[in-house]
Amino acid sequence: MPNIKPISDLRNYTDVLREVDISKRVYLTRNGHGEYGILTMDEIDELDQYRAACTLFSSLNKAEERAECEGWIDADDLEKELGVFEE
Repeated sequence: MPNIKPISDLRNYTDVLREVDISKRVYLTRNGHGEYGILTMDEIDELDQYRAACTLFSSLNKAEERAECEGWIDADDLEKELGVFEE
C-alpha cells in the first residue's frame, strides 16, 4: 500500500524520511494531488541504470536501422576508418 502524506508533513521531515524504504516509497501531495515522491539512493541509482540502458538500446536500434537502409561496412573497412591495423 502506498504511503501518501501531505507535503505539510515535511515540517517533521525526519519522521517522514524514516518511513522511506526501498520497498515502500513515500508520496507527497499538495492540495490533495500527487506532487512528489521520495526515493532511496539505491532506487535512484537503479533508475539511472535503467535510463542509461534504455538510451543505449535506443541508439543501437537507430544505428541498426540506419545500417539496414544505408548498408553495412565490412571489418576491413572499419579498421581502416578507425586507423586500426593488425600486424
